[in-house]
Amino acid sequence: MPRLYGLTREAGHDLLGYLLEFSHMSTFACDAGGMQNPPRAEDYLDANGRIALPDGVSLITFLNRSITYCGDAVAYRYLDYTHHAEGTGVELTWAEVGTKTRAIAARLQQVTSPGERVAVLAPQGLEYVVGFFAAIMAGNIALPLFAPELPGHAERLNAILQDAQPTVFLTTAAASEAVQACVRMIPHARRPRVIAIDEIPDSVAATFAPVALATDDIAYLQYTSGSTRTPMGVEITHRAAGTNLLQMILSIRLDNTDIHGVSWLPLYHDMGLMMIGFPALYGGHLTFMSPMAFVRRPQRWIHALSAGSRRGRVVSPAPNFAFELVAQRGLPAEGENIDLSNVILINGSEPVKIDSINQFTKAFEAYGLPKTAIKPSYGMAEATLFVSTIDPSAEATAVYLDREHLGAGHAVRVTPDDPNAVAYVSCGRVARCQWAVIVDPQTRAELPDGEIGEIWLHGDNIGRGYWARTEETRETFGNTLQSRLPVGSHAEGAPIDGRWMRTGDLGVYLDGELYITGRIKDLIIIDGRNHYPQDIEATAAAASPAVRSGYIAAFSVPANEIPGTTRHDRAESLVIIAERAPGAGRVDPEPVVQAIRAAVSRRHGLPVADIRLVTAGTVPRTTSGKLARRACRALYLSGQLGTRN
Repeated sequence: MPRLYGLTREAGHDLLGYLLEFSHMSTFACDAGGMQNPPRAEDYLDANGRIALPDGVSLITFLNRSITYCGDAVAYRYLDYTHHAEGTGVELTWAEVGTKTRAIAARLQQVTSPGERVAVLAPQGLEYVVGFFAAIMAGNIALPLFAPELPGHAERLNAILQDAQPTVFLTTAAASEAVQACVRMIPHARRPRVIAIDEIPDSVAATFAPVALATDDIAYLQYTSGSTRTPMGVEITHRAAGTNLLQMILSIRLDNTDIHGVSWLPLYHDMGLMMIGFPALYGGHLTFMSPMAFVRRPQRWIHALSAGSRRGRVVSPAPNFAFELVAQRGLPAEGENIDLSNVILINGSEPVKIDSINQFTKAFEAYGLPKTAIKPSYGMAEATLFVSTIDPSAEATAVYLDREHLGAGHAVRVTPDDPNAVAYVSCGRVARCQWAVIVDPQTRAELPDGEIGEIWLHGDNIGRGYWARTEETRETFGNTLQSRLPVGSHAEGAPIDGRWMRTGDLGVYLDGELYITGRIKDLIIIDGRNHYPQDIEATAAAASPAVRSGYIAAFSVPANEIPGTTRHDRAESLVIIAERAPGAGRVDPEPVVQAIRAAVSRRHGLPVADIRLVTAGTVPRTTSGKLARRACRALYLSGQLGTRN
């Protein structure tokens, strides 16, 4: 389940030419283009301030409204670094978005029937944006995926295509060869038609026949990242997507037209995909680039943020690792004129670390970055995306909890210097018209604040279920609370007989704010005690500079299944897989292993049955960048992760 508590982990030239070009382009705020009636979040609230989408409202309703009222204002701008290090800005106005989307939708109407799946297998770019909207506009179900040449994900792509069985692949002329190769792997009777988005002339738009879309129809399938199981397609309805966009806008206070977005997140990922939805809802503007452009030169993100900050408020999401990477490799050159005074940064998709936030804030405070800029947040694909964030005026904060009590399910505060202290960052308050309760997964009863349990969600933003997975849908989306707290219930206002979605995440409420403590399926249970893998991984990272922080996986296996062992018992035993840090390829592993063993024994009271030091890129990750601990465990048990230490 991709979750916002944060992305793919996938240094240089400045962007002076881009900044100069950006500074002279037309104002992108929609009202600057002569809009008479700008879209507003308030248009979709009832008299009590609740989000209430009228029947018949769809994602295309939002899109068409922006197209109608924003006209020649810039909608989407893609920074292409394929041929130029400084980036080439290519853009579409709202009017052009309308024409191109209708043209592609008209072509789809010629070869599909309503409800068929249309997969977008295109590189990051403007074609992806219009292709996604066109699939929905045509009455199909969009399937946002990645181009087949994305390395390391062929098995995942094949599984998704087999599950969703799309009838059309939307791609680009440049990527069509790779897509055609993918098509040839599919049995002939089910082979999709391949359509190159950029080869459809705008004139085809004249043949488009508008489709009536119901608010509760499926708009698209968002496939989970597969951190704990096979990816499954979450059925995201127009109501769920529209509600969640409004929830984000209201929670982060983005409800005016001087807000625009900057993103480098892949558009097939839920965070990246929702960023293209923001402008459609309120007539805004998005500047985006490819993930690889960011990873190769992290300064590109900073320069794009600075350019936007000079024009107004700019919002940009990123996973926690990005803040660490930019603080290390993305600092501006001396004398560069960088302005981050109007920036809002959503930190999510993986566990948020207070040290990462502090490091980034300190590195960029000289460039006007407010201490309130970074917003730790929580979310997941099954909730469309967004669940909670801290208040607009709040700074990111952490609490320190006692490790021993955590293992027993209790959140007990200690001082930061306590030897058993574990830091957890607040993910703030749950969005309007959404409910999150902490539940005992065995009794299904709501737990009081301070007690750790599974997070259950309810709201119109929750997905309808998993595509073609009846049993999994029932288990995840069809749950009923057995009891609520008589006082202080976080389910207050939700229907008594409402259905709740089990997240599989562990969390706790403290002072009304939500903290994420881990994943149920990742818990390490040894001798009856619970241990959080990320806590053990942090200890291992701190034990030696020869291991790569953030690229360590801790998990348990039965003792008799450890490769090369002579033990015959099935007692759960701890295993740690750690990637070597840059420059540590020739370091003697024995002192590193001993340092990790000693640190884990001292801090957690655990013996480590096996430690493997592996090369960079060995520890598997999901498409959203989270550690795939179960996949790592499978590789380990199959003997594919080096020799025992």
